[in-house]
Amino acid sequence: MGIKLTREDIAINTVVYAILTFLAVITLIPLLNIFSISLSDSAKATAGLVTIYPLGLSWNTYITIFKDHAILTAAGVSFERVLLALVIDMVLVVLASYPLSKTTKAFRSRNIYMWTVIGTMLFGPSTIPMFFTVKDMHMLGTIWALVIPGAVGQFYIILMINYFRSIPSELEESASMDGAGPWRRLLQIYVPLSMPIMATIALFVVVGNWNAYYDGLIYAIQTSDYPLQTYIQQLVVSYDTTIRDIEQVKSLLAVSNRSLTAAKLVVTMIPILIVYPFMQKYFISGIMLGSVKE
Repeated sequence: MGIKLTREDIAINTVVYAILTFLAVITLIPLLNIFSISLSDSAKATAGLVTIYPLGLSWNTYITIFKDHAILTAAGVSFERVLLALVIDMVLVVLASYPLSKTTKAFRSRNIYMWTVIGTMLFGPSTIPMFFTVKDMHMLGTIWALVIPGAVGQFYIILMINYFRSIPSELEESASMDGAGPWRRLLQIYVPLSMPIMATIALFVVVGNWNAYYDGLIYAIQTSDYPLQTYIQQLVVSYDTTIRDIEQVKSLLAVSNRSLTAAKLVVTMIPILIVYPFMQKYFISGIMLGSVKE
């Protein structure tokens, strides 16, 4: 039997849905504006006439981006970086969080390691020491320079610790009585029960590594080492005075830096927009359970 709503409830629900719809539209307007600028004529985009729909539909910006084969190399670097970071980060975070989720009675040195984690989160290294550390480890110009320095996120460890603590200790005690060792308890009890927080952390790792561009700029030796974000960040419309082909001149004039920048944003957003809907159901529950200590 359904619940009968009063007129007051219907009025309140109508107002709430109207407000949420309004907020959703406001959120979509900047995205529509960027997409419209990327598809608009160069002159109209530069003049700032484009709002939420393209003016003088043109695909020249996307043609300019994808006609360069180097962008495929940069995309490959980014995908390799994301996959390596996802595997390495998740393994290290789980291995660090499991012992730190125990009491000092079970792990006597817990507080020392925990304060080390918090201290490095509050007082992280600056760019110059990090650069020389990466250089001394002979990682400049390699994919490891983009993955290893940020491999263990302190914030991820804290989320995972709190989530592990929310799992009933009776499960581990019963498994221990049955002869299960620490590795078996971790892999067969904690990891399967921690999928929501692991999916949340995985989303953070994927988004963070995909959107990062500055480390690629300082750690890469040559352009072929750039991840996609760094490569696109450096991609601007340049006018070569030696060009004599009229068709090349027309193609350059058809693209403005404003429309090209908008196209960059659209291209780099697509993978995240594809991944996020599949992980959204874990995101809210994971971040809430992982951020509250019982």
